[in-house]
Amino acid sequence: VRNGVAYSAANVKIGAAHGGISVGKDGPTHQSMEDVGVIRPIVNFTVIVPCDYHETYKTTKWSARHEGPVFFRMGREKVPVITTKDTPFEPGKAILMEDGPDGTIIACGLMVAQALEAAEILRGRGIRPRVLNMHTIKPLDHEAVLAAARDTGAIVTAEEHSRYGGLGSAVAEVLIESDHRVPMKIVAINDRYLESGPPEDLLIMAGLTPQNVADALEGALRKGRK
Repeated sequence: VRNGVAYSAANVKIGAAHGGISVGKDGPTHQSMEDVGVIRPIVNFTVIVPCDYHETYKTTKWSARHEGPVFFRMGREKVPVITTKDTPFEPGKAILMEDGPDGTIIACGLMVAQALEAAEILRGRGIRPRVLNMHTIKPLDHEAVLAAARDTGAIVTAEEHSRYGGLGSAVAEVLIESDHRVPMKIVAINDRYLESGPPEDLLIMAGLTPQNVADALEGALRKGRK
């Protein structure tokens, strides 16, 4: 991929299946937890992790028109449909799913739906977070990240990927070079392999539930207040 596609900026599109751990019963040999981290550093690639059917359709159509290497990730299981055919989609631009002043959850893929459920949990605790669908990991929407840090005071990233090299790493890279020193937590798969089982059980095992996301943001906000 690096030498045959990226080095020559070949007009190649990679639609990768089995993204994340939610392939479930296929087991750890088929659960791709590292793909975004492997592709993201490669020059010339656009990297997209769509959240549902409509966003995957738009990604596929855009990729066909775009000149240059594109990697986009698809899972195998059904996921909630949380966008519509009319939801704006522009690679490199995050989508504001919900707005609020109390921290920001930045998510991609199936974790966008988990982030929206986490926001509902947090509203029950009197916390109103912003939720961003960061479908494009590269190029990342720097403006959206910096605005979230400036306006909401804490950031949590949520991804069905290893905590190394994915969305959380990309967001942290932006924050560390900015003037905004805000607490940040990464909700992702820790340095481990999962096992074969129902997707919902694996998400619980990996700590990728709405409750995990909600607790992470509440902890980041508490740290910021201190």
